[in-house]
Amino acid sequence: MTRAFVADASVAIGWVHPAQATPETIAMLDAIADGATLEVPAIWPLEVANALTVLARRGKLTDDERRAGLGWLRGLRLQVDHDMAALAFSRLSELATIYQLSVYDAAYLELAQRRMLPLGCKDGSLRSAALKSGVTLFSVSA
Repeated sequence: MTRAFVADASVAIGWVHPAQATPETIAMLDAIADGATLEVPAIWPLEVANALTVLARRGKLTDDERRAGLGWLRGLRLQVDHDMAALAFSRLSELATIYQLSVYDAAYLELAQRRMLPLGCKDGSLRSAALKSGVTLFSVSA
């Protein structure tokens, strides 16, 4: 069983909005239920809250669903990494440049590298960067 993993905001959106779920996002949620810790950079709560707000504005979620999702996510076993601000002008910017990522996505890649953890994400460019950099992707069998 996976004891810990990094997941980007797209994974959390799949947990709240069923149309965004994949077998991998479901497996990550099952891993958390089985005791795994979700490790995220400090940007994660902001990205998730923003995405759910946008989905509600677009009529994809009701405001009650948005609030319920945020409340449920607050209860997850999370380890929030606060090192990203200190790394923004150095390591994160370099990773973003090397792999053609946003600095936000580079924060997930860097955290997975530094902690030597699998990365869960739905974004193709972040998945590609993970593979090129030697980061293991979270798999359904993890």
